Amino acid sequence: MKHTTPHIVTAYEEAIRKLRSSVVEMAGAAETQLDGALSCLTHRDPELASAVIRGDHRLDREEQGIEAHAMRLLVLRQPVADDLREVMAALKIANNLERVGDYAANIAKRSAALGGLPDLGGADLGVAAALPELGRMVRERLSAVVDAYVEADDAAALDVWRRDEEVDALYTSLCGDIVRAAGGNAELFATHMHLLFMAKNLERIGDHATNIAEVVYFLATGRPLAEERPKADRTSETVKI
Repeated sequence: MKHTTPHIVTAYEEAIRKLRSSVVEMAGAAETQLDGALSCLTHRDPELASAVIRGDHRLDREEQGIEAHAMRLLVLRQPVADDLREVMAALKIANNLERVGDYAANIAKRSAALGGLPDLGGADLGVAAALPELGRMVRERLSAVVDAYVEADDAAALDVWRRDEEVDALYTSLCGDIVRAAGGNAELFATHMHLLFMAKNLERIGDHATNIAEVVYFLATGRPLAEERPKADRTSETVKI
């Protein structure tokens, strides 16, 4: 019996390590999907858009694999304390990453649709230029929170969580600009609506990065965030369609 215990412990630790590794791999795939979607914003490349859309299925499969692995650990190993937090964190993070992939695919689809619509011009170019800036900001948050997970860095996770309002503020401003531009040019209305929905997709990706930050903070500290979540999305008050 004494000889089998170390083997059992090692196998259990390896299962936990593989679960974490699977989450990190899925995070890398989600980042790749977002990078592709952001390229679609500026290049309107139908082949790239198709690749991003197809790539969403990979994230779906990876989430399913993480769920199956986590369920086996819960049933067979009955983890407690730190290990239980690790398993529950993997489930929550995988779910958020899958949603990131969904929104990235939506951005790619709308970018492809824009290829058949009139281009923006004049003052509207500022609206189009603001979308990649929102995308850059969201991509930065996602990368930072993935690093925080890898390093179990609660301070870095907290920083991502607190900066969510910066994404919301830019999103609110951008939506106002898009709606005003749409009202002034009926011929470009469909184009503006695609831009509006892509902005919303990016804002939601930012929200999912913030969700992951909350999970990482709890995983690292064992304590939920006690502060009220900062929000600066005022589109329901300022944007009238």
